[in-house]
Amino acid sequence: MERQKFKGIIWRFSRKIGNLNFAIFLLFLIILSIMVGSIIEQDQNLTYYQTHYAIHDQYFLIIDWKLIIFLGLDHLYQTWWFLSILFIFTCSLISCTFSLQLPTLRQSRRWKFYQSLKKINSSNDSCNFEFLHNFTNSYINIIYSLLSYDFYVFHKKNDIYAYKGIIGRVAPVFVHLSIILIVLGSMISVLFGYTSQEMVPKGEFFHIKNIVHSGIYSQLTKNYIYKINNFFIDYNTDNSVKQFFSNISVVGNKGELILNKIIYVNSPLKLQGITFYQTDWNINSLRLSIGNNSNIYIQKKLKKININNKDCWLCQVFINDSKKVYIAIFSLTDRIFIFDFNGKILDSVFLRESFYINKIPVSFNDIILDTGLQIKLDPGINTVYLGFLLLMLSTIISYSSYSQVGITIITNKLNIVGSTNRAVFFFEEDIIKIYKIYIKYSSIYSVNSKKFDFLNN
Repeated sequence: MERQKFKGIIWRFSRKIGNLNFAIFLLFLIILSIMVGSIIEQDQNLTYYQTHYAIHDQYFLIIDWKLIIFLGLDHLYQTWWFLSILFIFTCSLISCTFSLQLPTLRQSRRWKFYQSLKKINSSNDSCNFEFLHNFTNSYINIIYSLLSYDFYVFHKKNDIYAYKGIIGRVAPVFVHLSIILIVLGSMISVLFGYTSQEMVPKGEFFHIKNIVHSGIYSQLTKNYIYKINNFFIDYNTDNSVKQFFSNISVVGNKGELILNKIIYVNSPLKLQGITFYQTDWNINSLRLSIGNNSNIYIQKKLKKININNKDCWLCQVFINDSKKVYIAIFSLTDRIFIFDFNGKILDSVFLRESFYINKIPVSFNDIILDTGLQIKLDPGINTVYLGFLLLMLSTIISYSSYSQVGITIITNKLNIVGSTNRAVFFFEEDIIKIYKIYIKYSSIYSVNSKKFDFLNN
């Protein structure tokens, strides 16, 4: 008894969370949360929110940085309450699938002959036809007519039941399944994935360390180290950047080469679920040689600034204790400019071209470049893709009409009752076309029967 009572409670609970209105309410909460997450910048530091959402400002009415931090709106998609909503929404879809969609599908496959179908459709959109002829009605001809329009036909005594488009009843189950896969894949990515942004100089080894987002259960891969073998840029005819490339090697812990690939924008490197995207580049430093024999080398760090809406990389070199010059790079293909303290151009040279400062020869030997990489582990992405594929296919399939027809012949009167879940007008046209085929074959049968009777006489 207690077991039956417990099962009853579970069943009633599953029916309640599988309610359509409850699922729509949860979907509304998810959409509202995503809208908030799109408006409020995610994964920024505390100073950013204190600056842009200061308490004394009336920014977004009552939203300030304290409320953002308290509710976790700075990392909304990882908060316990957002993940809880997704989990409950998934449970609602599963409950609806098992308590409503699958029973409806099983009910659709049951035979419903004329009288039962007429009772079921008495309050729904249905079509009722009665035809009276001067020839004898034939079950064989009406069955053939239904088969010609791809109906599945069942005959029992004086009743015929036919249906087609059962796939339209299967589609809602797969719609639910696809949404569950999308939500499940998103939750896996949030909990187990991470994103890193790295700026790595050309020729350097590096590990994944600059994590900008990580899931609660995410783990860094420690089996590999990575090296930027080379970085180079392609230019358009107007010297604007066309594309930039990085040659990356993946090396095992024992020094063995695992993989080598040249990546660029829209052509990432993929290894065991980790994806390396080419996202940015930067000029890191400038290497100088001083003296006649070039036996003194200096490497100066460059700072990126903006001058007249143009990117510029700048550093300063002290000539003596009180005097210094500035070196500016505007493009890798242009000259390198040397300025004095007042902004006057002292000289402009190409790479490896000598110039003089206080009668001392100086040359720029090399420009050290950084490649900007986004490294991402997204273990749920394939599940999300599969979910969207199923969603598109099942949505298209769901437009298939599920049609039922019940037929009986009473005192030579052909009685037809039919129903469909969509496209009632086209369904009525199909019934009329089926009837025309039936008339055609019944007439032929009637004429042949008369000829046969005449010959016998």
